[in-house]
Amino acid sequence: MGVCGCGKSTVARRYADVTGRVLVEADDFHPPANIAKMRSGQPLTDEDRAGWLAALAVRIAEGKARGEGLVLTCSALKKAYRDRLRKADPELFFVHLSGSRELLSSRLGARHWHFMPASLLDSQLAALEAPQAPAERCLTVDIASPPEVLCATVATFLRGV
Repeated sequence: MGVCGCGKSTVARRYADVTGRVLVEADDFHPPANIAKMRSGQPLTDEDRAGWLAALAVRIAEGKARGEGLVLTCSALKKAYRDRLRKADPELFFVHLSGSRELLSSRLGARHWHFMPASLLDSQLAALEAPQAPAERCLTVDIASPPEVLCATVATFLRGV
């Protein structure tokens, strides 16, 4: 989880590959109206995210029922969003990819393929309610480290959970 440009897809893909888990990209669950809104530089509201979070919760619950190990990329910026997803699986664990605004902005400036424009970074940072351990099942890692280091850190930590 984390704001745009933090490396959710990169780290999640690597972790899923290493662990044999199923990768689920939350961006694939956005309705076209949400994508169009973000592409035009407008931040999503809680109302915009409601259906998206509901669809993700269904996917999480289905995966749990099938015994799938899932790695989900999702901004999950607010505690209420994470709580909504935890209703689908109370054992859900979040890895918060955290970094400086400067690093995030630099990454977004180099990313031209994604619908999320760099102009939305500040709105995401403003909306972010960083998860707090131990109240939330979470680990926060600094994205200044390379993806392979982040993946290894997550794997080591989760072995102990």
